[in-house]
Amino acid sequence: MKDIKKIIYPTDFSEPSRTAFDYAVSMAKMCGAQLEILHVMFDETQVVSFYLPQVTMQNLSVDIEEGAKKEMKKFVEESGELGDIEYTYTLKKGTPFVEIIKHAKESGADMIVIGTHGRSGLEHVLFGSTAEKVVRKASCPVLTIRSNQEDFKLP
Repeated sequence: MKDIKKIIYPTDFSEPSRTAFDYAVSMAKMCGAQLEILHVMFDETQVVSFYLPQVTMQNLSVDIEEGAKKEMKKFVEESGELGDIEYTYTLKKGTPFVEIIKHAKESGADMIVIGTHGRSGLEHVLFGSTAEKVVRKASCPVLTIRSNQEDFKLP
């Protein structure tokens, strides 16, 4: 098996994402790997800039980034499991699956550990799956973790 020295853990701060965090920490401990916690802020300017004046967009962008930084700091502080793991956290802006894949490749990640919501049916069609897109397109192995909130029901 290839040595795993760097693990990317993307988070959207959802419950499934928090469940995946435990696995990312365990993998980092087992492998002696560095853990990089990554949050991708959706680029709101791609969606609403047509409807809002530039000054409002700048304020919105700053507010969103500040909120994401606070949430990331809170998340890291509340996650007591990190112990002596070497970790960093990074904020990116863009389309989540694109930025996750791009960042993993650019940073030389050996693995991505990502949570999945387990959506199906119309909900999956409407919202898509960041985790699924990452699995399909990432250049390194991807471990997906489904939250235990719901039992899988066979169709």
